[in-house]
Amino acid sequence: MLISGLLLGLVSVTGTPASAQGTREEFRILEVERIWDQSPHNAFTDLIRHNDRWYCAFREGEGHVSEDGKLRVIRSADGETWESVALMEWEGGDIRDAKLSINSAGMLMLNGAVRFLQPVNSNNHQSLTWLSADGQQWEGPFACPTGLGTWRWSATWHAGWGYSIGYSGKDVAGCLYRTGDGKTWEVLRDSIFPQPETYPNESSLVFDKNGQAYCLLRRDKGPGTALLGLSNPPYTEWEWKDLGVRVGGPKIMQVSDGRFFAAVRLYDGQARTSLCQVDTVEGSLTECLKLPSGGDTSYAGMVEHEGILWISYYSSHEEKTAIYLARVRIIN
Repeated sequence: MLISGLLLGLVSVTGTPASAQGTREEFRILEVERIWDQSPHNAFTDLIRHNDRWYCAFREGEGHVSEDGKLRVIRSADGETWESVALMEWEGGDIRDAKLSINSAGMLMLNGAVRFLQPVNSNNHQSLTWLSADGQQWEGPFACPTGLGTWRWSATWHAGWGYSIGYSGKDVAGCLYRTGDGKTWEVLRDSIFPQPETYPNESSLVFDKNGQAYCLLRRDKGPGTALLGLSNPPYTEWEWKDLGVRVGGPKIMQVSDGRFFAAVRLYDGQARTSLCQVDTVEGSLTECLKLPSGGDTSYAGMVEHEGILWISYYSSHEEKTAIYLARVRIIN
Protein backbone atom coordinates (compact mmCIF):
# COMPACT_ATOMS: atom_id res chain seq x y z
CA MET A 1 0.00 0.00 0.00
CA LEU A 2 1.23 3.47 -0.89
CA ILE A 3 0.13 6.70 0.77
CA SER A 4 0.30 10.06 -1.00
CA GLY A 5 -0.87 13.60 -0.37
CA LEU A 6 -1.62 14.91 -3.85
CA LEU A 7 -4.14 17.77 -3.83
CA LEU A 8 -6.53 18.36 -6.71
CA GLY A 9 -8.65 21.43 -7.37
CA LEU A 10 -12.03 20.85 -8.98
CA VAL A 11 -13.05 21.63 -12.52
CA SER A 12 -16.72 22.53 -12.90
CA VAL A 13 -18.30 20.92 -15.95
CA THR A 14 -21.94 21.93 -15.57
CA GLY A 15 -24.20 23.89 -13.28
CA THR A 16 -27.54 23.33 -14.95
CA PRO A 17 -29.92 20.37 -14.97
CA ALA A 18 -29.67 17.88 -17.79
CA SER A 19 -32.42 18.26 -20.37
CA ALA A 20 -31.98 14.82 -21.86
CA GLN A 21 -34.15 11.72 -21.75
CA GLY A 22 -35.44 10.84 -18.29
CA THR A 23 -35.15 14.29 -16.68
CA ARG A 24 -38.09 15.19 -14.43
CA GLU A 25 -38.76 18.68 -13.11
CA GLU A 26 -38.64 17.71 -9.43
CA PHE A 27 -35.02 16.59 -9.79
CA ARG A 28 -32.37 19.23 -10.38
CA ILE A 29 -28.60 19.08 -10.75
CA LEU A 30 -27.04 21.78 -8.59
CA GLU A 31 -23.47 21.14 -9.68
CA VAL A 32 -21.27 18.51 -11.30
CA GLU A 33 -17.50 18.61 -10.92
CA ARG A 34 -14.64 16.48 -12.10
CA ILE A 35 -12.71 15.49 -8.99
CA TRP A 36 -10.04 13.10 -10.32
CA ASP A 37 -8.43 12.30 -13.68
CA GLN A 38 -4.80 11.54 -12.85
CA SER A 39 -4.60 8.06 -14.42
CA PRO A 40 -5.29 6.99 -18.01
CA HIS A 41 -8.51 5.30 -16.80
CA ASN A 42 -10.28 6.36 -13.55
CA ALA A 43 -13.43 4.40 -12.80
CA PHE A 44 -15.75 2.28 -10.59
CA THR A 45 -16.45 4.66 -7.70
CA ASP A 46 -18.02 4.77 -4.28
CA LEU A 47 -18.69 7.64 -1.88
CA ILE A 48 -19.16 7.92 1.88
CA ARG A 49 -19.12 10.52 4.66
CA HIS A 50 -17.16 9.67 7.81
CA ASN A 51 -16.26 11.95 10.73
CA ASP A 52 -17.42 15.05 8.81
CA ARG A 53 -15.23 14.28 5.80
CA TRP A 54 -16.00 12.95 2.35
CA TYR A 55 -14.26 9.86 1.01
CA CYS A 56 -14.35 8.69 -2.58
CA ALA A 57 -12.76 5.42 -3.70
CA PHE A 58 -12.19 4.15 -7.24
CA ARG A 59 -9.94 2.09 -9.50
CA GLU A 60 -7.01 3.49 -11.47
CA GLY A 61 -5.41 1.70 -14.42
CA GLU A 62 -4.40 1.82 -18.05
CA GLY A 63 -7.86 0.77 -19.20
CA HIS A 64 -11.28 -0.61 -18.25
CA VAL A 65 -9.68 -4.04 -17.99
CA SER A 66 -5.90 -3.95 -17.54
CA GLU A 67 -3.29 -5.73 -15.45
CA ASP A 68 -2.34 -2.72 -13.32
CA GLY A 69 -5.55 -1.90 -11.44
CA LYS A 70 -5.16 -0.19 -8.05
CA LEU A 71 -7.73 1.26 -5.64
CA ARG A 72 -7.28 4.91 -4.67
CA VAL A 73 -9.04 6.65 -1.78
CA ILE A 74 -9.34 10.44 -1.82
CA ARG A 75 -10.69 12.71 0.94
CA SER A 76 -12.26 16.16 1.20
CA ALA A 77 -13.54 18.37 4.00
CA ASP A 78 -15.85 20.37 1.74
CA GLY A 79 -16.39 18.25 -1.38
CA GLU A 80 -14.40 20.75 -3.44
CA THR A 81 -10.70 20.18 -2.73
CA TRP A 82 -9.53 16.59 -2.52
CA GLU A 83 -6.37 14.85 -1.32
CA SER A 84 -5.23 11.30 -1.95
CA VAL A 85 -4.93 9.33 1.30
CA ALA A 86 -4.40 5.74 0.15
CA LEU A 87 -3.48 3.59 -2.82
CA MET A 88 -4.07 -0.17 -2.55
CA GLU A 89 -1.97 -2.47 -4.75
CA TRP A 90 -1.63 -6.23 -5.24
CA GLU A 91 1.45 -7.71 -6.87
CA GLY A 92 0.33 -10.03 -9.64
CA GLY A 93 -3.23 -8.79 -9.63
CA ASP A 94 -5.70 -6.20 -10.87
CA ILE A 95 -7.71 -4.79 -7.93
CA ARG A 96 -11.25 -3.71 -8.88
CA ASP A 97 -14.61 -2.42 -7.66
CA ALA A 98 -13.83 -0.19 -4.68
CA LYS A 99 -16.76 -0.04 -2.22
CA LEU A 100 -16.90 1.94 1.03
CA SER A 101 -18.89 1.36 4.21
CA ILE A 102 -18.64 1.95 7.96
CA ASN A 103 -18.35 -1.16 10.12
CA SER A 104 -19.93 -1.87 13.50
CA ALA A 105 -16.94 -0.32 15.31
CA GLY A 106 -17.28 2.93 13.37
CA MET A 107 -14.27 2.28 11.15
CA LEU A 108 -14.12 2.94 7.45
CA MET A 109 -14.13 -0.26 5.42
CA LEU A 110 -13.00 -0.55 1.83
CA ASN A 111 -13.77 -3.73 -0.02
CA GLY A 112 -12.83 -4.86 -3.48
CA ALA A 113 -11.58 -7.91 -5.32
CA VAL A 114 -8.29 -8.78 -6.94
CA ARG A 115 -8.34 -10.40 -10.38
CA PHE A 116 -5.32 -12.67 -10.38
CA LEU A 117 -3.12 -12.39 -13.46
CA GLN A 118 -2.40 -16.10 -13.01
CA PRO A 119 -4.97 -18.39 -11.30
CA VAL A 120 -4.32 -19.28 -7.66
CA ASN A 121 -5.36 -22.86 -6.90
CA SER A 122 -7.67 -22.71 -9.95
CA ASN A 123 -9.31 -19.50 -8.65
CA ASN A 124 -9.35 -16.31 -10.67
CA HIS A 125 -10.10 -13.79 -7.93
CA GLN A 126 -10.13 -13.06 -4.18
CA SER A 127 -12.38 -10.69 -2.23
CA LEU A 128 -10.48 -8.24 0.00
CA THR A 129 -11.12 -5.66 2.72
CA TRP A 130 -9.17 -2.84 4.37
CA LEU A 131 -10.05 -0.95 7.56
CA SER A 132 -9.20 2.54 8.82
CA ALA A 133 -10.13 4.57 11.90
CA ASP A 134 -9.02 7.91 10.46
CA GLY A 135 -9.10 7.43 6.68
CA GLN A 136 -5.32 7.93 6.53
CA GLN A 137 -3.81 4.77 8.00
CA TRP A 138 -5.28 1.54 6.66
CA GLU A 139 -5.05 -2.05 7.95
CA GLY A 140 -5.10 -4.88 5.49
CA PRO A 141 -5.69 -6.27 3.04
CA PHE A 142 -7.72 -8.91 4.84
CA ALA A 143 -8.19 -11.91 2.56
CA CYS A 144 -10.68 -14.16 4.35
CA PRO A 145 -10.53 -17.73 3.00
CA THR A 146 -14.26 -17.56 2.23
CA GLY A 147 -13.44 -14.82 -0.28
CA LEU A 148 -11.21 -16.99 -2.47
CA GLY A 149 -13.00 -17.74 -5.73
CA THR A 150 -15.88 -15.30 -5.21
CA TRP A 151 -16.49 -11.64 -5.95
CA ARG A 152 -18.12 -9.86 -3.00
CA TRP A 153 -19.06 -6.75 -4.93
CA SER A 154 -20.26 -4.37 -2.20
CA ALA A 155 -21.05 -4.38 1.53
CA THR A 156 -23.89 -2.87 3.58
CA TRP A 157 -24.03 -2.76 7.38
CA HIS A 158 -27.18 -3.32 9.42
CA ALA A 159 -27.71 -4.05 13.13
CA GLY A 160 -24.02 -4.79 13.74
CA TRP A 161 -23.48 -7.00 10.71
CA GLY A 162 -22.01 -6.35 7.29
CA TYR A 163 -23.71 -8.12 4.38
CA SER A 164 -22.36 -8.79 0.92
CA ILE A 165 -23.44 -10.94 -2.02
CA GLY A 166 -20.74 -12.94 -3.77
CA TYR A 167 -21.00 -13.91 -7.42
CA SER A 168 -18.94 -15.70 -10.09
CA GLY A 169 -16.45 -18.52 -9.46
CA LYS A 170 -17.80 -20.80 -6.75
CA ASP A 171 -20.80 -18.47 -6.32
CA VAL A 172 -22.35 -18.45 -9.80
CA ALA A 173 -25.69 -19.09 -8.06
CA GLY A 174 -25.09 -16.22 -5.63
CA CYS A 175 -24.13 -16.37 -1.97
CA LEU A 176 -25.03 -14.00 0.87
CA TYR A 177 -22.13 -13.49 3.28
CA ARG A 178 -21.96 -11.58 6.54
CA THR A 179 -19.20 -10.24 8.78
CA GLY A 180 -19.06 -8.79 12.27
CA ASP A 181 -15.69 -7.06 11.98
CA GLY A 182 -15.00 -6.62 8.26
CA LYS A 183 -12.11 -9.07 8.40
CA THR A 184 -13.67 -12.52 8.45
CA TRP A 185 -16.83 -13.55 6.62
CA GLU A 186 -19.28 -16.45 6.94
CA VAL A 187 -21.86 -17.88 4.57
CA LEU A 188 -25.39 -16.90 5.54
CA ARG A 189 -27.19 -18.41 2.56
CA ASP A 190 -25.94 -19.82 -0.73
CA SER A 191 -27.74 -20.22 -4.06
CA ILE A 192 -29.90 -17.12 -3.66
CA PHE A 193 -29.98 -16.08 -7.34
CA PRO A 194 -32.99 -17.07 -9.43
CA GLN A 195 -32.06 -18.39 -12.87
CA PRO A 196 -28.26 -18.48 -12.47
CA GLU A 197 -28.00 -19.11 -16.20
CA THR A 198 -28.97 -15.43 -16.76
CA TYR A 199 -25.65 -14.47 -15.11
CA PRO A 200 -26.72 -12.35 -12.11
CA ASN A 201 -23.66 -10.49 -10.84
CA GLU A 202 -23.22 -6.96 -9.41
CA SER A 203 -25.53 -6.14 -6.51
CA SER A 204 -26.36 -3.40 -4.02
CA LEU A 205 -28.12 -3.97 -0.68
CA VAL A 206 -30.14 -1.60 1.50
CA PHE A 207 -32.11 -2.20 4.71
CA ASP A 208 -35.16 -0.21 5.77
CA LYS A 209 -36.03 0.82 9.35
CA ASN A 210 -37.97 -2.41 9.85
CA GLY A 211 -34.99 -4.52 8.85
CA GLN A 212 -36.32 -5.60 5.47
CA ALA A 213 -33.54 -6.06 2.93
CA TYR A 214 -33.67 -4.97 -0.70
CA CYS A 215 -31.19 -6.04 -3.35
CA LEU A 216 -30.75 -4.38 -6.75
CA LEU A 217 -29.18 -7.05 -8.96
CA ARG A 218 -27.65 -6.82 -12.41
CA ARG A 219 -28.05 -9.60 -15.00
CA ASP A 220 -26.23 -9.93 -18.32
CA LYS A 221 -27.70 -12.98 -20.09
CA GLY A 222 -31.15 -14.14 -21.12
CA PRO A 223 -33.50 -11.18 -20.74
CA GLY A 224 -30.61 -9.24 -19.16
CA THR A 225 -33.00 -7.19 -17.05
CA ALA A 226 -32.31 -6.17 -13.45
CA LEU A 227 -33.98 -7.86 -10.50
CA LEU A 228 -35.18 -6.45 -7.19
CA GLY A 229 -34.80 -8.86 -4.27
CA LEU A 230 -36.70 -8.61 -0.98
CA SER A 231 -35.98 -10.49 2.23
CA ASN A 232 -36.81 -10.34 5.93
CA PRO A 233 -34.54 -11.39 8.82
CA PRO A 234 -32.64 -13.68 8.93
CA TYR A 235 -32.30 -13.04 5.15
CA THR A 236 -32.19 -16.67 4.14
CA GLU A 237 -35.28 -16.54 1.92
CA TRP A 238 -35.56 -14.12 -1.01
CA GLU A 239 -38.37 -12.99 -3.33
CA TRP A 240 -37.37 -11.51 -6.69
CA LYS A 241 -39.13 -9.10 -9.05
CA ASP A 242 -38.07 -8.41 -12.64
CA LEU A 243 -37.66 -4.65 -13.11
CA GLY A 244 -37.79 -4.98 -16.89
CA VAL A 245 -34.80 -2.66 -17.41
CA ARG A 246 -31.18 -3.50 -18.15
CA VAL A 247 -28.75 -1.79 -15.75
CA GLY A 248 -25.05 -1.75 -14.90
CA GLY A 249 -23.11 -0.73 -11.80
CA PRO A 250 -26.15 -0.73 -9.47
CA LYS A 251 -26.35 1.40 -6.33
CA ILE A 252 -29.59 1.58 -4.31
CA MET A 253 -30.41 3.65 -1.23
CA GLN A 254 -33.40 4.86 0.77
CA VAL A 255 -33.57 8.60 1.44
CA SER A 256 -34.90 10.24 4.60
CA ASP A 257 -38.45 10.64 3.27
CA GLY A 258 -38.69 6.90 2.62
CA ARG A 259 -38.26 6.83 -1.16
CA PHE A 260 -35.82 4.46 -2.82
CA PHE A 261 -33.39 5.70 -5.45
CA ALA A 262 -30.81 3.96 -7.60
CA ALA A 263 -27.89 5.26 -9.63
CA VAL A 264 -27.20 2.95 -12.57
CA ARG A 265 -25.92 2.72 -16.12
CA LEU A 266 -28.81 2.60 -18.59
CA TYR A 267 -28.38 1.06 -22.03
CA ASP A 268 -31.50 1.99 -24.01
CA GLY A 269 -30.39 4.44 -26.65
CA GLN A 270 -27.13 6.04 -25.54
CA ALA A 271 -25.32 4.52 -22.54
CA ARG A 272 -25.50 6.91 -19.59
CA THR A 273 -25.44 7.19 -15.81
CA SER A 274 -28.84 8.14 -14.42
CA LEU A 275 -30.62 8.64 -11.14
CA CYS A 276 -33.73 6.45 -11.00
CA GLN A 277 -36.58 5.96 -8.56
CA VAL A 278 -37.34 2.41 -7.45
CA ASP A 279 -40.88 1.34 -6.56
CA THR A 280 -40.28 -1.60 -4.23
CA VAL A 281 -43.97 -2.52 -4.12
CA GLU A 282 -44.70 -2.52 -7.84
CA GLY A 283 -41.20 -3.66 -8.77
CA SER A 284 -40.32 -0.88 -11.19
CA LEU A 285 -37.38 1.42 -11.93
CA THR A 286 -38.05 4.85 -13.45
CA GLU A 287 -35.39 7.19 -14.81
CA CYS A 288 -35.52 10.61 -13.13
CA LEU A 289 -32.38 12.45 -14.14
CA LYS A 290 -29.55 11.82 -16.59
CA LEU A 291 -26.18 12.89 -15.25
CA PRO A 292 -23.62 14.38 -17.67
CA SER A 293 -22.18 11.10 -18.93
CA GLY A 294 -21.68 8.75 -21.82
CA GLY A 295 -19.64 5.87 -23.19
CA ASP A 296 -17.74 4.06 -20.46
CA THR A 297 -19.68 5.25 -17.40
CA SER A 298 -21.59 4.45 -14.17
CA TYR A 299 -20.61 2.68 -10.89
CA ALA A 300 -21.92 5.36 -8.58
CA GLY A 301 -21.76 6.05 -4.87
CA MET A 302 -24.63 7.95 -3.20
CA VAL A 303 -24.92 9.84 0.09
CA GLU A 304 -27.81 12.01 1.30
CA HIS A 305 -26.47 15.03 3.20
CA GLU A 306 -28.47 18.04 4.36
CA GLY A 307 -31.26 17.37 1.91
CA ILE A 308 -28.96 16.92 -1.11
CA LEU A 309 -27.96 13.72 -2.91
CA TRP A 310 -24.21 13.58 -3.48
CA ILE A 311 -23.39 11.14 -6.29
CA SER A 312 -19.94 9.98 -7.36
CA TYR A 313 -19.59 8.27 -10.72
CA TYR A 314 -17.21 7.95 -13.64
CA SER A 315 -17.66 8.80 -17.28
CA SER A 316 -15.79 9.10 -20.58
CA HIS A 317 -18.01 11.74 -22.21
CA GLU A 318 -15.18 14.27 -22.17
CA GLU A 319 -11.57 13.80 -23.26
CA LYS A 320 -10.81 10.87 -20.91
CA THR A 321 -12.40 8.55 -18.38
CA ALA A 322 -12.59 10.53 -15.14
CA ILE A 323 -14.29 10.69 -11.73
CA TYR A 324 -17.19 13.10 -11.24
CA LEU A 325 -19.20 14.32 -8.25
CA ALA A 326 -22.78 15.54 -8.68
CA ARG A 327 -25.00 17.32 -6.19
CA VAL A 328 -28.68 16.73 -6.89
CA ARG A 329 -31.73 18.27 -5.25
CA ILE A 330 -34.72 15.94 -5.03
CA ILE A 331 -38.11 17.51 -4.35
CA ASN A 332 -40.89 15.37 -2.90
